[in-house]
Amino acid sequence: MLINHDTRFALDTVVDLVNTAPEGDPESPGPGAAPDALPDVTALQAFVKRHNISDVGVLDERDLAAVRSVRDRFAEVFAARDPRGTAELINAMVAAAGTTPRLTDHDGYDWHVHYFAPGASLADHLAADGGMALAFLVVAGEQERLRRCEAPDCRRAFVDLSRNRSRRYCDSRTCGNRLHVAAYRARRREAAG
Repeated sequence: MLINHDTRFALDTVVDLVNTAPEGDPESPGPGAAPDALPDVTALQAFVKRHNISDVGVLDERDLAAVRSVRDRFAEVFAARDPRGTAELINAMVAAAGTTPRLTDHDGYDWHVHYFAPGASLADHLAADGGMALAFLVVAGEQERLRRCEAPDCRRAFVDLSRNRSRRYCDSRTCGNRLHVAAYRARRREAAG
């Protein structure tokens, strides 16, 4: 599947945002449950900086709440199984963001399209650009590339960009390797007796 730079950038940002969500019940987290990786405005500012998100003004608690809400809507897209339901989720998110496509060539990048309106909030920026990137996957018939890690103790989101859509883990060096080693050891124990 051919994905242009801007769509890939937006998809990577969506995945990273979804993966900032706390795991399990936030009221009573179990052992090993990950806390919210966007606990405050400082963490949100670091997220913006890490992803080189442009046109972002001063952030406050309202921005944090709005971005968490967008994160929840992106998570719903990853959980959706049928294209019609996915399309409804994406359409609602993109419409609410006030999507306004425009060409730009800022910060040394060649011409590309931004889908957020000038002066949009960070949440609208993420919803518009991320929503359109997800929409491109649905239009291409590639929704099944939106996945959650199959490791039993990990449910991180990822976009499977492998040629044959065979990726099962968020990271083959951590989750995949850990499960393969565990399976190998179990086979050796079984063979030993």
